[in-house]
Amino acid sequence: MFTGVAGGLHDKVRVGDTVIGTEFLQHDMDASPLFPRHEIPLYGRARFPADAMLSGLLWRAASMQGVFDADTRARFGLEAPRIHQGLLISGDRFVARADEAHALRAALPEALAVEMEAAAVAQVCHDHGVPFAAVRNISDRADDQAHVDFPAYLTQVAGVQARALISALLPMLPVPPT
Repeated sequence: MFTGVAGGLHDKVRVGDTVIGTEFLQHDMDASPLFPRHEIPLYGRARFPADAMLSGLLWRAASMQGVFDADTRARFGLEAPRIHQGLLISGDRFVARADEAHALRAALPEALAVEMEAAAVAQVCHDHGVPFAAVRNISDRADDQAHVDFPAYLTQVAGVQARALISALLPMLPVPPT
């Protein structure tokens, strides 16, 4: 299970929303002309799926959470947070310009959000047969209006959400056989 923040790409994803990844792709992978853009060399694939059971549990846990208090919503400009599932894309740098976000939306229109780690972790988990799922809180829109007080957002919104999600999720996890 992997938590964190991401920049919203898709039009329906807003600051404060939750995105649960169903697939993960490294948007800056380009080994062309030897391999198609985004494809991981020698894997024959660009996307790594999330574990369906873990993603389903994340959805249930996220659905159980209450909304942030009025003061927090006002301070960070949060509307009624929603939950989304779909493609999360990762790259090696923070996307903080509108032209970069526009290029990503044009290349990968189904991408909900962009961040820096989940696709790499999904690939490593795939290699080792470890079930993987990731959830991200949307901290910004991956554009020129990226959140001004990122450390405050991390502690007062994303961190609070991650703790609540994990607390709701732990009792749902199956107990491994002994």
